[in-house]
Amino acid sequence: MPPKSSPTIYDVAKTAGVSITTVSRVLNASDKVNEATRKRIVDAIDALGFVPKAEARARALRAAGRIGVLTPFFTAPSFVQRLRGVSAALSDTHHELIIYTVETTEHLDGYLASLPLTGNLDGLIILSMEVDETAVKRLNEHDLKTVLVEYPVQTLSSVVINDIAGGRLAAEHLIDKGHKQMAFIGVDRSPEYAHKPIGLRLKGFQKTLRQAEIDLPDNRVIHAPFELESTYRLALDLLKQNNPPTAIFAATDLQAMAVLKAAREIGLNTPEDLAIIGFDDLDMASYLGLTTIRQHLDESGRIAVELLLADLANPDRLPRHVELPLEIIQRDTT
Repeated sequence: MPPKSSPTIYDVAKTAGVSITTVSRVLNASDKVNEATRKRIVDAIDALGFVPKAEARARALRAAGRIGVLTPFFTAPSFVQRLRGVSAALSDTHHELIIYTVETTEHLDGYLASLPLTGNLDGLIILSMEVDETAVKRLNEHDLKTVLVEYPVQTLSSVVINDIAGGRLAAEHLIDKGHKQMAFIGVDRSPEYAHKPIGLRLKGFQKTLRQAEIDLPDNRVIHAPFELESTYRLALDLLKQNNPPTAIFAATDLQAMAVLKAAREIGLNTPEDLAIIGFDDLDMASYLGLTTIRQHLDESGRIAVELLLADLANPDRLPRHVELPLEIIQRDTT
């Protein structure tokens, strides 16, 4: 009896009821396939145990290893700094860095469906995006070692911070400075595929203020788009209110910079008239004298690489979860 042949792309197409071109698009993470069709194809791939023939050839031809990074907001300064840490950590190794930018939920789903199958990567780092149970199972079943930054799951190694604790630090710092009239400015919404730390930072801020019996009214919780001009205009409106706040916690340094511009435009001095604290400690924060909560962005990228290389060297190693500390960096705005 002849041995049973491995499933082919034609078998996947037949099972899913689509053309091989459509299967190929899913394998290449194209965003030109609708979600229902993509799911049908991925389910067929999983059911058949299909692995592209190119995998063995890709591994044989590859002289150096390849580490992939999935990232949203590719040009946002915080992600640039994380990627800088990843790149620095890989610079003395034999691994090539491949960056995949994510712009939609469908795009993320496409990468998570295809990258474990192609065999083009030795390992994967996912920055600030949620990975569902199905995707985690696929990553593990196809042995694509993966490290998550900011959105942990139990079965994959991860690097995280405590955003609630970050909000608490901001509140404690402003309370220690004697402020009672405070406000919060944060991003109004994040893309569905991206981590949502802003709500956690607000939660920690609000809880600490409540414990100190300090009111944070709804009209002082400002949800702004992740865009400087909009944040600047909303900050102007806030600062022109009757009885305006004396201190503002901005959930990102970029938004804190927009608040700083608004304050200066209407003649407010920091910290005498208005205290401002940000979050991240971007490179530019020190040049502007911005007080902020430092999360170690470069370090998170570096540690993610270290965890991934350790997992690759010892595939049976249990997942590791590293929480990086947060700290107040006192500068000129508080």
